[in-house]
Amino acid sequence: MSTTVIDFAGLAQREAELRGARPGLRRRDAAEALGVSEAALVEALRISEGGALSLRRPTSPEGFGELLKELPPLGRLMALTRNEHCVHEVYGAYAAPQLFGAMGMTLGAIDLRLFLSNWRFGYALTEQTERGPRRSLHFFDASGEAVHKIYAVAETDLAAWEALVSRWTDPAPAAPEYAALPPRRAGRPDAEVDLEALRAGWAAMRDPHDFETLLKKHEVTRIQALALVGEDFARPVAKDAIRRVLEGAAAGEVPLMVFVGNRGCIQIHTGAPKTVKVMGPWLNILDPGFNLHLREDRVASAWVTRKPAGADHVHALELYDDTGFCFARVFGERHGDEAERADWRALATGLAPAVGELA
Repeated sequence: MSTTVIDFAGLAQREAELRGARPGLRRRDAAEALGVSEAALVEALRISEGGALSLRRPTSPEGFGELLKELPPLGRLMALTRNEHCVHEVYGAYAAPQLFGAMGMTLGAIDLRLFLSNWRFGYALTEQTERGPRRSLHFFDASGEAVHKIYAVAETDLAAWEALVSRWTDPAPAAPEYAALPPRRAGRPDAEVDLEALRAGWAAMRDPHDFETLLKKHEVTRIQALALVGEDFARPVAKDAIRRVLEGAAAGEVPLMVFVGNRGCIQIHTGAPKTVKVMGPWLNILDPGFNLHLREDRVASAWVTRKPAGADHVHALELYDDTGFCFARVFGERHGDEAERADWRALATGLAPAVGELA
């Protein structure tokens, strides 16, 4: 992978000029406008204003997972995981992570699946706002794309927060270099896929987690598998399906599991949505402990999938952008080997089919 070296002092000046012309611009949007990564702007902040501290990354396979182990004493926090089209925010306390080398998870109020080899850079930020200092931890992948963020809230133990930051600050960080990430894996041509074997493999799964193994075995992409496997397993639905699901779940008090992720982290919230609002292109859940902000206009296709789960099947609504990236998934609440909820199954299977929406 090629790396990019940046003039961070010059970048800080360019950002200041941009913010003068566009006050209130979010850092992610400023980075896009300047043609750099969000991590590069945080590094420029560290150098120019001292509002950010670099965090040391352990050389162990767990990497920043070692830092996550120290979060429980901090109390209530806000966890934020996003991708280009969707932002997922959950409030609660972090449990100690379960780590298996570079893989891991946290369970409880903050429910995460962790791919820690992709957590390459970390920072602690203290930013001044109209409401006072805003404290946060930001983690980025090798390209400088954010994988996870953690914010202090009113109930956070700030003494414990500051002690953690002090322990993890890198006093002499090296200048970061960002590497372009490899493109997403392409599938083999449709004509070369053994459809009968693909369907048999799908039917033989015992858990939805087996899906990635199935894709690798048949050398197909996620959305390619959905398009080929047949509508008894994957059915295209209207692009507004996510709005119908959230509004239907709110009206019927149907508890959902909402998954949003990127290369480094998948964040999950479980519960029935209460307040669903549309604001321009954004579809939002605005609940006391959970916020979701999803760009409806980025849904290139939506699918209801049916995958084996033990002796039963479970349904999911999956949203894809125009590159084939699955940027959000919704299941009905389910734990262990429980049967799928009838109210969720009715909601998922009742979604209108896609008509003239797929290329």
